[in-house]
Amino acid sequence: MRSLRQHLFVLTILIITLTSTYVEICHARKNTHWRTKDEIESSFSTKKHKGKSNGTTHHNHSSKHHPSPKLNPPPPPPPPSGPSPYAPVTPAPPVLHGTTFNVLDYGAKGNGVTDDTKAFQDTWAAACKIAASTMVVPSNYEFLVGPISFAGPVCQPNLVFQANGTIVAPLNHKGFTSGLLQWIEFTKLRGITIQGRGIVEGRGNYWWNINSDSDDDPSVRFYGSYNVTVTGITIRNSPQFHLKFDTCQSVEVHGITISSPGDSPNTDGIHLQNSAGVTIHHSTLACAGDDCVSIQTGCSNVFIHDVSCGPGHGISIGGLGKDGTMAVVSGINVQNINMTGTQTAARIKTWQGGSGSVKNVRFSNIQVSEVETPIMIDQYYCNGQSHCANKSSAVTLSDITFQGIVGTYTVQPVYLACSDNTPCTNIHLADIELQPTDGINHLYGPFCWNAFGDIKAPIQPTITCLKNEK
Repeated sequence: MRSLRQHLFVLTILIITLTSTYVEICHARKNTHWRTKDEIESSFSTKKHKGKSNGTTHHNHSSKHHPSPKLNPPPPPPPPSGPSPYAPVTPAPPVLHGTTFNVLDYGAKGNGVTDDTKAFQDTWAAACKIAASTMVVPSNYEFLVGPISFAGPVCQPNLVFQANGTIVAPLNHKGFTSGLLQWIEFTKLRGITIQGRGIVEGRGNYWWNINSDSDDDPSVRFYGSYNVTVTGITIRNSPQFHLKFDTCQSVEVHGITISSPGDSPNTDGIHLQNSAGVTIHHSTLACAGDDCVSIQTGCSNVFIHDVSCGPGHGISIGGLGKDGTMAVVSGINVQNINMTGTQTAARIKTWQGGSGSVKNVRFSNIQVSEVETPIMIDQYYCNGQSHCANKSSAVTLSDITFQGIVGTYTVQPVYLACSDNTPCTNIHLADIELQPTDGINHLYGPFCWNAFGDIKAPIQPTITCLKNEK
């Protein structure tokens, strides 16, 4: 009987043990605390060492059940070093257009006495930063401005210089030794318009009276710029060139007036060099001191039309090839021009000893009145010097047309003096009707030398000196 009791006792203990194990397994499943072997060992090690602290022993109450500790979630990954792709993007500031900057707001006095150069510089510096902005020179003011450069290339494109007032040059050399090659310069700009009814007064009398022989004194010069427009303004009494374009592309000049007296030296109206795509039209150029338009080396695709010229020296290509230099000019079209009281109307002039070429040039529909020599090619140009050495080389001239030259002359109707060693070829004369001015007694007939080409009637006076092509 006692043995049976012992067996029942052992069986009971076994059942209790199995039941307790089953409950613990179910509890673990319910809470999804499935742990790896390493975690269990780590937990066991932690429990094992919790019983010791600073060498003090605590009683272990093993009769109480302690639930397994919850595992902490892994720490979040560190943020990326760059900006978050989901961060809001700050919008770029809007591009401003059409802002106006008045020189009076930057300290200009406009009394014709105070030097306003710095005010003009500061105004430009502000306008230059904003595309399509306008710098205003207001009307009813006279601004004394020294040598100044309105410079790029950091400027925004399509700027406007609104010239409504009068700008006058200083009566001294102050500032002209700073390396500037002109009085007012616009350089390295992309889209620049000079417009308005203002006056640019060069006060040339001061410069002419001190016998300034430098070519460094044009009133307004554009250099290295693209898409240039000059319209409406008047430029007068320049120290030398009135308006100069050097190394520019896509230029338009229209509706302007240029004037200087007869005793003004080297005062070309518009001077072109190393420039392409130039159009000059509907303007009045009274440059008694020199050419109305002067076309120099490096020019191509130039179109001049509906221009009044005179007094002055006419419209000229050259002089080219000075000091043995090379010159190239092509694609020049001059038409619908009125010439009054000029030295020539359509002229090409080259120095002896030069090289290069002039080709594809056309002068047409030119009305002349009391012009000394309307049609001229001069390959012995000497610029008024008494003696120029004879040289064998020359700039080559070909494909030159003079058509529809009509009116009166005072010295000689046609003068074609080509190089001894390099003849002019493909010279075309057509519809030439030139009469001597009444009352002129000392006249010369047409002259040709080493010039080859053809003639198409009507021709008056008769021209027999142009040779047929070889």
